[in-house]
Amino acid sequence: MRIRATSPDDYEQIDELLAAAFGGRDEVRLMNGLRQAGDVGLELVAHQQQQIVGHIAYSTVTGPERGLALAPLSVSPDRQRQGIGSELTRQSLDLARQQGWRSVFVLGDPGYYSRFGFDLEAAKAFQSPYSGEHFMALELVEGGLADQDGVLSHAPIFAQLEGGG
Repeated sequence: MRIRATSPDDYEQIDELLAAAFGGRDEVRLMNGLRQAGDVGLELVAHQQQQIVGHIAYSTVTGPERGLALAPLSVSPDRQRQGIGSELTRQSLDLARQQGWRSVFVLGDPGYYSRFGFDLEAAKAFQSPYSGEHFMALELVEGGLADQDGVLSHAPIFAQLEGGG
């Protein structure tokens, strides 16, 4: 398996992967909207035998300095539970650090994301429509969230999809 940056040539395969992994087209619309608005901060694919088997994307957020939101993370249904999602997450977080991003937020399973250092407490200083028992943050650099709080705003496409508009 090889992990690499996405290219526009990958978008059709990514759309198919997202639809299969999530059982619908919402994440496809999310990714297309993020790309069209220029709100993608980082996007990688896992590639195996000329097939994209995994995908991870991060969108930019406003609130904390140099912050990202992780979503979506997907793995082909026939390749799940083989470590592809974990490897995508590890490599993408390393790359985000190298690129100077300071923090990442995620809405997801604490049992899964805590293994990468995401923490519920780290996100509590931020007001978000996603605040709650599944909303976590990770400092990519020490002090990446220090002395920062307030409203965390995600890319506009998130609210458009939730509101149906």
